[in-house]
Amino acid sequence: MERLIDLLGDPGALAFAGALVGILFGVTAQKSHFCLRASTIEVAKGELGPRLAVWLIAFTATLTLVQAFVAFEWLDLSETRAIASTGSLSGAIIGGAMFGVGMVLARGCASRLLVLASCGNLRALIAGLVLTLVAQAAYTGVLSPARELLSGIWTVSGGASRDLSEILGFSSVAYTAVAVLGLVSAIAFAFHRRVAPIRIVTAAGVGVAVALGWLMTFAIAQASFEVVPVSSVTFTGPATDTLMALVAERNVVLSFGIGLVPGVAIGAAGSALTAGEWKIERFGPDAPMERYLVGAVLMGFGAMLAGGCAVGAGLSGGSALSLTAWLAVFFMWVGAISAHRLMRRIPVPQTS
Repeated sequence: MERLIDLLGDPGALAFAGALVGILFGVTAQKSHFCLRASTIEVAKGELGPRLAVWLIAFTATLTLVQAFVAFEWLDLSETRAIASTGSLSGAIIGGAMFGVGMVLARGCASRLLVLASCGNLRALIAGLVLTLVAQAAYTGVLSPARELLSGIWTVSGGASRDLSEILGFSSVAYTAVAVLGLVSAIAFAFHRRVAPIRIVTAAGVGVAVALGWLMTFAIAQASFEVVPVSSVTFTGPATDTLMALVAERNVVLSFGIGLVPGVAIGAAGSALTAGEWKIERFGPDAPMERYLVGAVLMGFGAMLAGGCAVGAGLSGGSALSLTAWLAVFFMWVGAISAHRLMRRIPVPQTS
């Protein structure tokens, strides 16, 4: 890692790490059809099926690896933003629910939209761009006062108050053991639901990518003389950084997120092309544009309010045992299930 930093510098090393993690995530997410929205819809229908199995494998694989890294003292998450900084419980609840509703309307969360757009889905491309613009507006723009107001309703201080490992009082070895049991159960469930072996392996690969993100950024931070943020896979923030860098900056400032987003796009597109699954998909009568746009707006604002997207909170923050991340992803499930059940009662308007 020191040689990599000497060769590329801190920003370059982070971008390189982000690109590697992104390519791995893009390939495995595309192959496994990893999607939180699809999992919640199965549950909303009362069907515990293959999409849920894939999500559970990815989640438990991430948790297993990250907590094992902590147990072996290869990784320290105590100073990460997900743990050390002040968090918002109200933001996690409201933002998580908004994100859950949004991903049902837009037929995918932030990561899924990026993967689908990279495979030729123009609906996902438009929704992803709107999501990114709204997220930027919620972070520093016209929507930021509303975000700050809602997030300030109920806050929690950083440190032990936000760290589930401290709140519950168990060791990382214990969490690793529980996660391993969960992973084995999820794999058994996947075989029971006749999930193809390649999807099982690549679902676990999604978890490997997230864990690798934590490990690589921590290694760079340890080897660097500069203050380097330790982070992993998340999409709303990096997507806004990437878009703003492309449209507003002459010289792109490299970072983990700047490498991650194009890496995911390259990995997903390459995987789809080699499998013969890359194709153009447009809006149609059964996919009204207005639903995608409303969903994208809800996800963009909700992710910034909740402190992360379905992957940023659900996998990265969840594997770090961040209280607000677990709360956010729980309410993403609640919002998504509620939205799907309500939408089943509302007919889709037909266009002439």
